[in-house]
Amino acid sequence: MTRPTVVFFGPDGNEDGISKVFLRTLLYSTGKRGIVLEHLFIRLRRGETQQNFNVWVYGEKDLARGSGLFVGQEGIATNHHFLTPTDIRGFDFAAGDYELEVFGKIIGKDATLLLSTIRLSIDAHEAEQLRKLDHGIYFDWGPDAGRYQKKIEGRRSKALGPLKMLEALQDGGALMPPKS
Repeated sequence: MTRPTVVFFGPDGNEDGISKVFLRTLLYSTGKRGIVLEHLFIRLRRGETQQNFNVWVYGEKDLARGSGLFVGQEGIATNHHFLTPTDIRGFDFAAGDYELEVFGKIIGKDATLLLSTIRLSIDAHEAEQLRKLDHGIYFDWGPDAGRYQKKIEGRRSKALGPLKMLEALQDGGALMPPKS
């Protein structure tokens, strides 16, 4: 797995009370025949707090619930959304240092495989902003700085999720919130 170009912590735009971690990355196989990923999930750690985000959804515009993905030698770059289980509402993205671990389960293997570990941080001011309704934090990789650059975004409607943000950036257009 390559270093994600963007990581997002915040609310899911489609389901109230569900928290999400979003990332965009390239998955690839070093074997000529490729592999089939049965499932992906992430584990987010902050101090002694640990939460699995085990609901996996992937794709560009048409999202699919993750239930198997062929990964060839040439790789597959796509968006990955990881949601908390439905019995966990409103994960608190509190201030602190985070360790985001991405795990994959390969068909035919018993154990899960650690694909990547990403270290991120949220300061006290950012954590306070994240407690506001519909606010999330984006971590964009800055290659010159060699670290993630942070940006807090508030959404007025469900239309301003990570996919809409990426579309606006890719189109070179300005991102304007929808008119109320």
